[in-house]
Parts: sequence; structure tokens; C-alpha cells
Amino acid sequence: MARFDLELLLVFDEIYKTRNVTRAADNLGLPQSTVSIALAKLREHFNDRLFSRTAKGMEPTPRAQNAIADVRSSIQALQHALAEQPVFEPADSKREFRICMTDISEVVLLPQLLNHLRKVGPGIRLDVSKISPGSPADLADGTVDLAVGFMPHLEAGFYQQTLFNQHFTCLVSTDHPRIGKTLRLEALQREAHVVVRTSGTGHAIVDKVLAQESVQRNIALQLPSFLGVARIVAETEMIAIVPHRYGVAMAGREHIRLFPVPVKLPSFSVKQHWHERYHADASNRWLRQVMAQLFSESIAKTDG
Repeated sequence: MARFDLELLLVFDEIYKTRNVTRAADNLGLPQSTVSIALAKLREHFNDRLFSRTAKGMEPTPRAQNAIADVRSSIQALQHALAEQPVFEPADSKREFRICMTDISEVVLLPQLLNHLRKVGPGIRLDVSKISPGSPADLADGTVDLAVGFMPHLEAGFYQQTLFNQHFTCLVSTDHPRIGKTLRLEALQREAHVVVRTSGTGHAIVDKVLAQESVQRNIALQLPSFLGVARIVAETEMIAIVPHRYGVAMAGREHIRLFPVPVKLPSFSVKQHWHERYHADASNRWLRQVMAQLFSESIAKTDG
């Protein structure tokens, strides 16, 4: 099949993923006019609009939804047959990477990643979304390039790489009137806790282990994310069990202290996950290498 035919398929797939002609053009490294012309040819070939402009973007028609699986299979087969992997040049790229991650990863990992990208690929953009139960489907259909965090439900059917290992710690205000130099089990059960609803992540393991050990928490506040936990702990008498790296990051910003959890909790691995369709993609491979290099170095600096 000629290169032009493959280009049409790539345009179809990218518009389907981004729901946006301009973003599709940027991600493919093509002028917007070229993508618009390609879309017109696709519409003529399929005898269907394929994508209709809505408030949410270019939404696929039923005809496009029915065709996308075959289009992607064709792309994969052609790319495999051509067997020539392009070289990704970050310095010249305007690629937008779509990453889903936990809110803790937003705090602990994202700033360092952004600073690195500004140096090596100033034109590269990130579209970050929150990990959710729908993240596996987003990876599979190409809506998301990479998922980062503690996500046991992504273990099967996806490529994965451990970035670093993690354990839990307790956050307590530096001015807490009843907790001194140590945090004992009776205090853990007595004091009011702030906890986070962790849909889409593996942090529910804390509740499971505490229940197995017959340890009860006095839960006074539930939050949808970890982003406000440290500030609340610093300004109240509440305590919280959180991943250690989040605690370390927040200890430099808030009046909090870190204590070992007086119950043995399992450690866990923070990983990056990706779908097999993007395993050999040059730009995705580059991003995964950057993530591994950045955060293996940060492990040595903070845990050495």
C-alpha cells in the first residue's frame, strides 16, 4: 500500500483519539491543511462524515466506530511490514502525550518530568488525566499513551515497568497536642483520620490490611484526592496514612511530621503501564525511557 494510503489511516486513527483536527495534525507532524484534506478524502471513501463537530470535539459517527478496529489493525500490519522504525527527535517535536496518573504522582513526579521536558523538548505538551476504573480501556483504545501509579488492576494484559517501590507512612501535625515523639497503635485508633477514596488505584490495600488486623480507624473526613490531605493534617488534629514519597514531598511545605505506621502494611510498586499497540512506537518508547531514567535517579537521591 502506498505511503499516502497509510497516511490516511493514520489521520483517521489520530482524529479518533484526539477528537481534534489541530491536535491530530500536531501529533502526526503534518500541516493542518493536509489533515483536513485527508479527512475529506476519508469521508468520500467511506461515504460518511466519520466525525461530527460537537461541544466535546470531533465525535465519531457509528460508521467510524465500526471501522476503527479494522483501521488500527491495518496500521499495525503495515507498520510491521515496513519494519522501519522512525526516530523520535524531542527537540523538534510538538507531540502531545496523554498520561493518566494518580494525584500523588501529580505531586511527586509531574513537576520533575515537566522541568525535564522543558529542557529537552520545549514543544512537547502533556495532557494529564486522573487514573480511574476506565483507564485500562483508555490505554487499549489509544485515548491514553501511558498510565503511571499504583494500579494492580493493570497488571494483566499490559506492558509494565516498575519505577520505584513505595511504603506507607503517617502524617501528623507538628503541633498535635497528644502525639509526641512516637505514634503508638492506641493513638492511631483513637485520633481522627482523614482518608482518601481511591477508585482506580491500589491504595484500598490499607483498609484491607487494617481490617485483617482488627485495627479500626476513627474516620472523620473522606476526600476525593490526596491533594489537600497534608494541609488539613497540618492545620487540624487529624492524622492520615499516606504513601511515603507524598509525605516527604509535603513535609517540606507543611507543618507536619512523618511517623512509621504502627501496623505492618505491605510495600507496593509504582509502575508505568502501556498497551502492546504502542510498545514499538518511537515516541512512546522515548517517553518511557525518560520516565525510567528520571525516577530511578530520584530514588537514588531520596532513598540512598
